[in-house]
Amino acid sequence: MPSDAPTDVPTDARAVPEPLEARHVLEFPGGYTRSTGPVIGRFLTELRDRRIVGVRTAAERVLVPPLEYDPATGESVTGEYVEVGPAGTVETWAWVSAPRPGHPLDRPFAWATIRLDGADTSLVHVVDAGGSRAMRPGLRVRPRWRTETSGHITDIECFVPEVTVITAPVRAEYSVRPGRALTRFLEGIRDGVFVGGYCAGCDQVYVPYRISCPACGSVIEEEREVADTGTVETFAINNLPDPRAPEVPFVSAYILLDGADIPMIALVGGIPAHEVRQGMRVRAVWVPPEERTMSMTNIRWFAPTGEPDADLSAGRPGGGD
Repeated sequence: MPSDAPTDVPTDARAVPEPLEARHVLEFPGGYTRSTGPVIGRFLTELRDRRIVGVRTAAERVLVPPLEYDPATGESVTGEYVEVGPAGTVETWAWVSAPRPGHPLDRPFAWATIRLDGADTSLVHVVDAGGSRAMRPGLRVRPRWRTETSGHITDIECFVPEVTVITAPVRAEYSVRPGRALTRFLEGIRDGVFVGGYCAGCDQVYVPYRISCPACGSVIEEEREVADTGTVETFAINNLPDPRAPEVPFVSAYILLDGADIPMIALVGGIPAHEVRQGMRVRAVWVPPEERTMSMTNIRWFAPTGEPDADLSAGRPGGGD
């Protein structure tokens, strides 16, 4: 008996019929209308006036949004309305990284449960935090109201974090006239050397150069050139930008130059900040001679020499004990 299928067409190549599909639209012309009742109606009326209220139960709990019955006992609420918030605390959230056309915001946001101050239940609403990293349990938020309110939960456009940090630009311009001691020190920096002052009475070498001893008050009359190598005595890791720093985070350190008896503060570079340590041996990194001026910018920073660390417990390695 002959087959119904054509003998020259493979069975698996037969056309598959398109699935049946019908598109429908469910729409209520003019919108779906329902009565709010006295409890929700009061809540929405207060929203129109930019206030948020809850209703008190017989057990002295404040429900927000308000309900007509206590969900714990089923009893009718007392009818006593309590203004809450407007600030509140985020309890939980879900982050929306790619908002859809029907979402309340056109940028990433969070759906969050928010316990408003004075409420015993949580309200679900939108938080515009500026990024998911800002969201956390306990985040304090406040409502951002729409310009035009109509008595709807969307009268609150969203909640936004309370202001806890401000950034204020800080800039001061001033002029400094160096005295004789600082001028002599900067002349040495221009020439690529560190000039210190030696107090014969105290047997101490002070860098930068000074004309009087801070210990005994006597006049310093002898100069001493010290090495551009030294030892990190103590340091700090800085996370705020600084135009002098090679990168952020950067290290500022007190460095005791070899031949000196007091440390000087300078930047440390050429090494990750977390690898800087007390006792590290470092050397000044100078700009090329043709670029030098009478300024500390002649020294970019101090970089590790690769020598073994100094033993600070044995006394200062640069000068006296």
